[in-house]
Amino acid sequence: MDLKTYMEEISKKAKDASFSLRGLSADVKNTALLKIAERLESERERIKKANRIDFERGEKKGLSRAFLDRLLLNDKRIDGMINSVKEIAGFEDPVGEVVGVKRPQGFVLEKVRVPIGVIAVIFESRPNVTIDAAALCLKSGNAVVLRGGSDAIESGKVLTGVIRSGLKDAGIDSDVVQYVERTEHEGIDWLVKQDRYIDLVIPRGGERLIKRVVEEATIPVIKHYKGVCHLFVDSSADIDMALNIVENAKMQRPAVCNALETLLVHRDVAEKFLPLVRQRLKGVELRGCERTTEIIPGIKSATEDDYYAEFLDLILAVRVVDSLDEAVSHIEKYGSHHTDGIISESVASIEKFVNSVDSAVVTVNASTRLSDGGVFGLGAEIGISTDKLHARGPMGLRELTTYKWVVRGKGDLRIL
Repeated sequence: MDLKTYMEEISKKAKDASFSLRGLSADVKNTALLKIAERLESERERIKKANRIDFERGEKKGLSRAFLDRLLLNDKRIDGMINSVKEIAGFEDPVGEVVGVKRPQGFVLEKVRVPIGVIAVIFESRPNVTIDAAALCLKSGNAVVLRGGSDAIESGKVLTGVIRSGLKDAGIDSDVVQYVERTEHEGIDWLVKQDRYIDLVIPRGGERLIKRVVEEATIPVIKHYKGVCHLFVDSSADIDMALNIVENAKMQRPAVCNALETLLVHRDVAEKFLPLVRQRLKGVELRGCERTTEIIPGIKSATEDDYYAEFLDLILAVRVVDSLDEAVSHIEKYGSHHTDGIISESVASIEKFVNSVDSAVVTVNASTRLSDGGVFGLGAEIGISTDKLHARGPMGLRELTTYKWVVRGKGDLRIL
């Protein structure tokens, strides 16, 4: 079957099945989620076996350590997926929520949350996204078409089978979850043109993937753009706190979108702080501006491209700045409006930074790693939107709904 026809067929299957979700009660959807959690547990060894195939292929291809870390599914991460699905089952169902009531001329006007319909989620090789995206879409009443990265194809196929089995166990049409098993890159171009069947595309991945989707799509796109995340260490910063935050933001999981990529340091504390950063961030390659390389001899000089880069690795760009205004200007020029933060003891500096930085998430004396749907209490997230319309920041259940107006009258007529 040619790619175009293949994409049309799975998109149509998702669309046709999506109608069955509209009338489902929260109890039925929650039962399905718990069945999926049970299947994840019972199929644990099969999941790990499939993932091992992907992982070993990745090793042979010479994928980076950070990339392999994103690819890996061990018992701890499978436990995390199970807990995430259970947590989503425990959240209040947003579908049907009345978010506003008016009585303009006697009749009742309600604004009601409804599913978006069919969502295509395109992501790179993080197999846990398969579970998170499917669970969030199910709970919010949406069908989903999943297109994962080719490096995680075996993991994705098994995980999708687990999901579909859980749906069948609960009596739900398993076609509400579709997985693209074709790995040709051109398939993405056909998928994002299925505007007859798909209502929204959410791409999660690198800059090249996002640009390709935006350029090719005939469907609305919410961008999970690259995470060029910054921390600015102000002149009043608590040095010990700053070191702890920078270490956590850069080193805990360097290959994720909310990891720190650029460190900005006020000139008044740079000579004291930067040598301590070098000591603390063992194994991290620092790339600094001219003033940084004078303070820390022997490190690489940062290029212009380094400040635009999402390294997703143990590499950190560093720049010494003269003021908070210069830090904000740097973030505006080089950042991706994902997550940026300040470390400061000055209330005035903090408020100025918060009001000046135009990012989806702004942190104050806290790690950029906190920018996460689970941490924010949204359950799993389907992405972190760097757009400004419809959704911004971590996207949970409510961000996967739209609304409709319901007019409840008693023979009301329009006169004028």
